[in-house]
Amino acid sequence: MRLHPTGKFDNHPAEYRHIRVRPLGAAMGAEICNLQAAEATEAQFEEIRHALFRHKMIYFRGQRLTHESQEAFSLRFGPFAEDAYTQGVPGHRNVHPLIKEADDPSKMVFGEGWHTDSPFLPEPPAITVLRSVQIPPFGGDTTWANSALAYINLSDTYRRLIADLKVHFSLRDVLRAAQDAVQVGDSPIGQLAATRGAEKLSESLQRKITGNYHPMVRTHPVTGEKALYVDPSYGIGIEGMYAEESAPILKYLTDHLTQPAFACRLRWETNMLALWDNRLCVHQAYNDYQGYRRELYRTTVRGEKPA
Repeated sequence: MRLHPTGKFDNHPAEYRHIRVRPLGAAMGAEICNLQAAEATEAQFEEIRHALFRHKMIYFRGQRLTHESQEAFSLRFGPFAEDAYTQGVPGHRNVHPLIKEADDPSKMVFGEGWHTDSPFLPEPPAITVLRSVQIPPFGGDTTWANSALAYINLSDTYRRLIADLKVHFSLRDVLRAAQDAVQVGDSPIGQLAATRGAEKLSESLQRKITGNYHPMVRTHPVTGEKALYVDPSYGIGIEGMYAEESAPILKYLTDHLTQPAFACRLRWETNMLALWDNRLCVHQAYNDYQGYRRELYRTTVRGEKPA
């Protein structure tokens, strides 16, 4: 651990009138306490939204949610985003299953490796909403890192160096990893593994491999915060640079961003709901619950072209 966020970021809750917030870590994350998200009043929802942008990731315990109510809650933040991996569950196109069966021996799990959701799309999702249904007795945690805090902890000189750079985001390396390490199946990552040996990839998959270029430093459209927009899973290069030139910059920034000082870790429980802002943080899942089933459902909120 190279540095701590002391003096750089205050993760205390704001003075809310309608919700109670309990911070999770020093750098980011907070619990919204004793509230059913699906029943939030307009006044409560406005404070929930503010807390999400302030803490980057928020979560609720003991939620009584269905596919319908998760959809309705997500839509309060904005229209659904394109999902790059699944077609949703029957009758709910925008509710995406993230399930790993107990007997799945895959060496890779969906969401493994630090990343922001689907940055290879022209308009990546702004907000991710994830609901837990079945959780292993141990393992299966998720960790987030605060990319706005990481940005302000760079030197002034380094911030000037990267101010105008654009990252090439692509599904290329994740697809290769899935083809090498994952059992073919119905899971999002299992469907990628099913392309193993294919003579030709679908047009949709080819588009995601081609990917998009987005600013390495993006400005949040609501808060005005600047944050690093880079990850080691999908970030494969820098516009206008040779691979050998971009590699050390990308490695330094992803190592810097994902150090423990900027992170928080959530131990999932059944009936929990977590939300995070992909414009302000990165996250990763862990493949450490072999022999147990894990079932979650994801909705995503449409984002804008990063700027």
